[in-house]
Amino acid sequence: MANLGSTNKANKLSGKVAIVGVADTEVGVLPDRTPMELCVEAALKAIGDAGLKKSDIDGILTCNSMVQPLMYHAEAMAEYLQIFPRYCMAVGAGGGTTFTAIHHAASAIATGMADVIVISMADTMRSGLSREQALKVQASTGHPEFEQPYGPTVPAYYALIAQAHMAEFGTTQEQLAAIAVSTRQHAALNPAAQMRDLITVEDVLASRMIADPLHLLDCSLVSDGGSAIVMCSAERAADLPHDPIYILGAGEGHSHEHISAARSLTTSAAKEAGERAYNMSGLKPSDMDFAQLYDCFTPTVLVELEDLGFCAKGEGGAFVDSGALAPGGSLPVNTHGGLLSHSHPGNPGSMFALTESVWQLRHTAGERQIPNARHGLVHAQGGIMSSHTALVLSREVS
Repeated sequence: MANLGSTNKANKLSGKVAIVGVADTEVGVLPDRTPMELCVEAALKAIGDAGLKKSDIDGILTCNSMVQPLMYHAEAMAEYLQIFPRYCMAVGAGGGTTFTAIHHAASAIATGMADVIVISMADTMRSGLSREQALKVQASTGHPEFEQPYGPTVPAYYALIAQAHMAEFGTTQEQLAAIAVSTRQHAALNPAAQMRDLITVEDVLASRMIADPLHLLDCSLVSDGGSAIVMCSAERAADLPHDPIYILGAGEGHSHEHISAARSLTTSAAKEAGERAYNMSGLKPSDMDFAQLYDCFTPTVLVELEDLGFCAKGEGGAFVDSGALAPGGSLPVNTHGGLLSHSHPGNPGSMFALTESVWQLRHTAGERQIPNARHGLVHAQGGIMSSHTALVLSREVS
């Protein structure tokens, strides 16, 4: 059993910090804007949404850009914004960077290292990388001695996870495809999503094979875009324009970098991350009104549903078959359209799941609003199911 930490220690952070401002840029193909321009655009919009000024910000967190790499990315962002923070950091944990940064920011605010932090991330993976550059990124993820010589790409690693789940639990390609279908149903309700045309299981299975058993529509998009949030103490949040969205729980779990060293292909460190987040919040999976799960490929959602406690291990396929993930289901998942249909600009991709969660909990999500949403779980992972962070968000402090 993982060491989850004592409830008393964990609860020192629960409900002490709130998200008070959020903003997204456009997503899709944005060749006229650099990652830094998108990062700054999102940050300024989020600061405005919070009812604050640049002079109120004393903390900046971001992630490095693949397209526009800078040695000191957070400092460059501060320079561009003309903000002079006392807390400034670029975080790197792959796709899990976003919520790991939020965990750091919440801890910094709770311990007095900063008062108001803006977290903004952006990249232009769609327009900023050539086909050759993109293929090099996909092929250079594995261990240089023990994996890369055999030629696998990122889709192939996730196909290995899918094959393992199918072999161990009888999961089918149709069940994987149903995840892409339900995600697109959510995206169809979101005017900001990159892909909104409805698809069927048959469409997914008819799309070209990328890495057996994963078809093109089992794979996330490649996008340009940026997203930002503003965080501060719960006390200060009470004086700002929007309903504060509280961080009740946060947990991380890290198991490996290279898939050849993974403890299991069908159970991930999302299990520990989720347990730690639930433990801190005092809530259970059954208390969640929605979940935003990292969906770079459809099989990740199956594993995460199980590891985060929404169904038993091996029952992810049946849970998907029940229609639970779709609009109106018992657990709507990726209500903005996820990485599969909203956008995926690389490491910043999960930020859009976070802004969506805030809109859901503010009850301002428009046509896709989940009735009376009170609590939600958001999850991100980096690497090949390597590095996981889970957050429990709520419009209430218990």
